[in-house]
Amino acid sequence: MLPWMEDPQFAERLHWLSAVAGLDLAHYGTVADAETIRDTAIAQPLIVASGLVSALSLFPHPSDAFGRIGAVAGHSVGELTAAAGARAISAEQAMVLVRERGKSMAHAAAATPTGMTAVLGGDAEEVKAALTQHGLIAANVNAEGQIVAAGTMEQLSAFAAAPPAKARLMPLSVAGAFHTEHMAEAVGVMGKLALAVSTHDPRTAVISNRDGKVVHDGRDVVRRIVTQVANPVRWDLCLATMRDLGVTGILEMPPAGTLTNIAKRALPGVETFALKTPDQLDAAREFVEKHGDPSPIDISPTWRMLVAPTKGTFVRSAGDEGESLAASSSIGLVRSTRDETSVTAPYGGTIVEWLVEDGDLVSPGQPLVRLHPEGVLA
Repeated sequence: MLPWMEDPQFAERLHWLSAVAGLDLAHYGTVADAETIRDTAIAQPLIVASGLVSALSLFPHPSDAFGRIGAVAGHSVGELTAAAGARAISAEQAMVLVRERGKSMAHAAAATPTGMTAVLGGDAEEVKAALTQHGLIAANVNAEGQIVAAGTMEQLSAFAAAPPAKARLMPLSVAGAFHTEHMAEAVGVMGKLALAVSTHDPRTAVISNRDGKVVHDGRDVVRRIVTQVANPVRWDLCLATMRDLGVTGILEMPPAGTLTNIAKRALPGVETFALKTPDQLDAAREFVEKHGDPSPIDISPTWRMLVAPTKGTFVRSAGDEGESLAASSSIGLVRSTRDETSVTAPYGGTIVEWLVEDGDLVSPGQPLVRLHPEGVLA
């Protein structure tokens, strides 16, 4: 982070987020040793803050990004960065949530010695069987042949002693078994905080770690972030959605490198850019101009847009234009080769305009219908 701190605006913004987090993030990001940063209560706020402030360096006027970024996704704690970047929550709310997320996960990790091990290669079914045999969870499914096993240290040791054939194991330097039932305590803490978080429907399609689906309800974005603490990260499904979206370029915000490396193997032909230092900002802006597409989601406050959560065939169940919908009622579902996903109107409203027909093929994040939120046509 040291080169970034030479920019006065970056330093000022990081100082502000440090105040929100109650941590000297400039210190931890520049001079703290690796063992100190390994503390997840420090690492998590540092990761989110570095992404948020770097994004402001790339887009000093955040609204500029909406016309250039088609979708956002974050891996694990990075979902908070993505949610703030899409304006579902504020940067300050993201920092409060990550502060408490890190503290509660560190406390949960201290209860039982747990850890995580990357599993690279091997036959998928054999790897799955070995995890089950040892009581481990695939806490991260990053791509084909790239998962992260999590559990107690005894379970991981037994797994290492009898690894799946042709699989390479790499113990990770983390504080505990994240994204497993060992983090249930943290879910409770996050859930209580989330009740007081005011949300907005994101202006950019948000791809969820839970299932790779596009989420356009700000409350659902936060709910998913809360429960994801104790559930596996399905980054492979996020990548599949990017493929369905026709993504041609992936820009990774600091701390960058890991996700672009995964994408290079999982999405051949898609260009990647890992933004690591401020001297790359101009090149990053050129990359965005080359690959950027505006978000298809309407940002007008007068109309509410419902979008397809995934790729598939839209099966309509709601009525015609001019009809009213109750809150949480279904307008239809999207049927894919993998599953069926209901599309609901969280706030209800009056159907103003159908943007697709029954039986149409739709892509993730594609607008389906416009609703007037007050149930009255203008």
